[in-house]
Amino acid sequence: MREHRHAEDASHPDVWTGRATNRVQWLLALVGAGCMALGIELAVESAWTSGIAPLAMSVVGCIAAGLLVLFGTLAFVHVDLRLDEECLEVRCGHIGVPRRRIPLSEVAGADFAPHVTPCHWGGWGYRWRPEKGTAVVVRRGEGIVLRLWDGHTFTITVDNAESAVRAIRSRLRTITPGTAA
Repeated sequence: MREHRHAEDASHPDVWTGRATNRVQWLLALVGAGCMALGIELAVESAWTSGIAPLAMSVVGCIAAGLLVLFGTLAFVHVDLRLDEECLEVRCGHIGVPRRRIPLSEVAGADFAPHVTPCHWGGWGYRWRPEKGTAVVVRRGEGIVLRLWDGHTFTITVDNAESAVRAIRSRLRTITPGTAA
């Protein structure tokens, strides 16, 4: 995690960055890789005498399940948060997808959430619940809840969330709602 510490009244750095990581996701990625390996093993070493259709369905099923689990979990091994003078950008996983960019002119406020859990959101990942809003949850712990001017909320799990909330609030003081920063 890269973090910028400063006093409450000090000016914030030009860019605040933060990160949250979930190492458990790597275990799930191994399960996905195992499914893919099983599919490849079936394709290469099979001696099935019951026909090609069951073999093809088994191979394709194992590889498809493996790819879904592998890439689905690797996309949420970590989340990166970047806050500059104009926007807040959230990137997930190693290739940065899914990604969400929220201009600060669309943010009404930011709150610290001390206990964000995957259980409250229905699991890890990019989540939406009608009664709660949208979230990027990669681990249990502290997070940020952004209140947007359109009435929606966006929650992000990130280390040192209190510092991020202070940085967001200080930038919001200088922005007029609905205008570009």
